[in-house]
Amino acid sequence: MSGANWLQLLALVGVVVATTRRLGPYLARALDGGPTFGDRVFLPVERVVYRIVGVDPSREQPWTVYALSLLAFSGVSVLGLFLLQRLQGALFLNPTDVAGVPPALAFNTAASFVTNTNWQNYGGESTMSNLTQMSGLAVQNFVSAAVGIAVAVALIRGLTRRRSATIGNFWVDVTRVTTRVLLPGAAVVALVLASQGVVQNLGGFTDATTVEGASQSIPGGPIASQEAIKELGTNGGGPYNANSAHPFENPNGFTNLLEMWALLAIPFGLTFAFGRLVGDQRQGWALFAAMFVLWLASAGVAMGFEVAGNPLVEERGATDAGNYEGKEVRFGPAASGLFAASTTGTSTGSVIAAHDSFTPLGGAVPLVNIMLGEVSPGGVGAGLYGILIFALLAVFIAGLMVGRTPEYLGKKIQATEMKLVVLYLLIVPTLILTLASVSVVLANPKSSILNPGAHGLSEVVYAFTSAANNNGSAFGGLTGNTDWYNTTLGLAMLAGRFLPIVLVLAIAGSLARKQPVPTTAGTFPTGTPLFAGLLVGVILIMVGLTYFPVLALGPLLEQLGI
Repeated sequence: MSGANWLQLLALVGVVVATTRRLGPYLARALDGGPTFGDRVFLPVERVVYRIVGVDPSREQPWTVYALSLLAFSGVSVLGLFLLQRLQGALFLNPTDVAGVPPALAFNTAASFVTNTNWQNYGGESTMSNLTQMSGLAVQNFVSAAVGIAVAVALIRGLTRRRSATIGNFWVDVTRVTTRVLLPGAAVVALVLASQGVVQNLGGFTDATTVEGASQSIPGGPIASQEAIKELGTNGGGPYNANSAHPFENPNGFTNLLEMWALLAIPFGLTFAFGRLVGDQRQGWALFAAMFVLWLASAGVAMGFEVAGNPLVEERGATDAGNYEGKEVRFGPAASGLFAASTTGTSTGSVIAAHDSFTPLGGAVPLVNIMLGEVSPGGVGAGLYGILIFALLAVFIAGLMVGRTPEYLGKKIQATEMKLVVLYLLIVPTLILTLASVSVVLANPKSSILNPGAHGLSEVVYAFTSAANNNGSAFGGLTGNTDWYNTTLGLAMLAGRFLPIVLVLAIAGSLARKQPVPTTAGTFPTGTPLFAGLLVGVILIMVGLTYFPVLALGPLLEQLGI
């Protein structure tokens, strides 16, 4: 790679490490109910919200009620967003006169944005009105991200509380995360993006005449505001069909770096907050190290393969070894590989290049990142509770090695917790492999595949992996806007989001009821580089054993063919 490519990577690493140390303490105070700089503004707002929805903020919930509150809130959100899309043609703030969204696509989109997946089987500028973008999609970008962080906080409470029957209040957690973290953060990022030329207005299309005399329709809309929370909340659903490759969403190299930082900032910052909340900063740094190693390794591999290019193209006389197919020329292969690793290491799913056009092993990086459960560093909240599940598995394995009952942060990890952990780890792979298998057998779903052979299999597997793991990016060769894929992908998003969340909350409730045990000489230390290495190994082995056969038939077979 060139010096500029290395400088880009080092700059992103530097700002991520620096902001983790600065953002983490604020996140800890905001999530723990402590004082923050915006109390004078936010406390009155929160009191009004609690009064409107009839919530007593001092009353906590057992895990069952917490889970039911979350499911009820998300269910109403799916229904409301579905109806808004269906009725948008008859509503205001529709300057381009778009019609109501067809039922299957409206269901898919509603499930997508409520689950923080943001899979898009449509072109935003030609399908959604400004009202739907602002009051539907952008709102879900905030609250779906807040739900993920709330679940992570509930699990932390389970690890730190003693003989407690409650794990917090869902409505309070979602409200505080939205007002204290996501709203102020998105406002700052949106202002910076707008200052760099990202569009922010309430207009539709502007008709213009080119220098050649042709007519052109230039799209407008509330872009900067949605772009900010799209990245900061690890959502990924762009207002335009080209997503972050569109110059109105991502005009230059600075905004590209800013957007990559925005999608990584909170997931990494939450590891530092975790250390503060559990009273041992080494625990947070161990999780940070595991996430960071996985992310940096995937970024290096993706950048390397895309810069190296396709040897078959070189054999035909190409002078530039980089793989520029499907790339935005403003960014090039290296930045595209770095963005792809970052957006799939989180649950963001926004793109600046077509992942379908990556080299076979370069394209395998985003696919494997999502298969990891997006714990490198994962979505806001989802990445933290996901890697904590792997941490429980790691200490269980370590306990088996030395013949001791495993412990994590003073809580014994026993049969009940391990059964829930195993179920958590099996649900998503079962969804992916079952639905992908059916889709490559039935004639109608197979007709949506653009490329035959190994690459076509990768397209289908990537789609269900992205949906079930709530990422939202795609191998663009698959035609997803069909009744089959709209329905099955929507169901995969809902099941892949909420079934694991219920299991995480059940684990939190089980741990909260336990009495911590004192640390002894035989306690396996979990705030060390050794544990971070064990954690990385457990993640890679679990994912490898689960997905290696389908990876061998997809990207690995394709790579061997060139």
